[in-house]
Amino acid sequence: MTAQIIDGIHVAKYIKSKMTKKIAALRSQNLEPCLATILVGDNVASATYIKNKQRAAVELGLKTKDVRLPSSCPQSELIAIIKSLNEDIRVHGILVQLPLPNHLDPFIITNTINPIKDVDGLTPTNMGLLVGGKGSLKPCTPVGIVELLDHYGINVSGLHVVIINRSQLVGKPLAFLLLEKDATVTICHSKSYNLLKEIKDADLIVTAIGNRDKFTLTGSMIKTGSIIIDVGITRLGGKLAGDVDYSSVAKYASWITPVPGGVGPMTVSMLLNNTLIATSLSKN
Repeated sequence: MTAQIIDGIHVAKYIKSKMTKKIAALRSQNLEPCLATILVGDNVASATYIKNKQRAAVELGLKTKDVRLPSSCPQSELIAIIKSLNEDIRVHGILVQLPLPNHLDPFIITNTINPIKDVDGLTPTNMGLLVGGKGSLKPCTPVGIVELLDHYGINVSGLHVVIINRSQLVGKPLAFLLLEKDATVTICHSKSYNLLKEIKDADLIVTAIGNRDKFTLTGSMIKTGSIIIDVGITRLGGKLAGDVDYSSVAKYASWITPVPGGVGPMTVSMLLNNTLIATSLSKN
């Protein structure tokens, strides 16, 4: 068996083509979608992520606001900036790039964002709505994964899904989204017993570790015909790689996402789509 590729670049382009119609519809109502991004500090990876998000927004024709703050920025100052953006009717989406410097509390900072401008879907309000099956603004990577599965007609109903990640960004919200689609979901992490057994029993594996020294998914670990979604990002031999040993896993899997070119492009597309949703919410 050779796995079929789940092409995130292709699906992201398709979704963006649909977004152009949404933007035109919003502009017909005198709404000009605008995304504000906030970067605190000089973390190289975070700066690259912000640059990519800003560029993608501009390419799609969205307005952007780029806020850069020193790593020493007091929490009170950051909160004041977010509150100012909350009140700015020209700004529809607000994203605070994580992780933050250690002296800043990510829960307090995230909770300061107006839920209808929360394009990362991480405020307690939006997370609660997601758990209740009523979310509009959902975390970008999980909803991007669901869009990939839907696009390729991969029905998860009844499947045993193993998610190797328990973060607010990926594991927890993705579990609820897949439960809504009638999957049976197991979340695993660094303290899980019998991790290899859970993986071997899985019909669909989502791995989001991002450290090949601690975890690498190989072909011998999975059952034949399983679906592999690789969310991990790491550097391996100077090149971008995921959690998956692609060449060995692709021999046994039925479907697989590459890194790069799999989940990553979908995360950015879902951020832009959330900005359009937030723009619509601003008038409702």
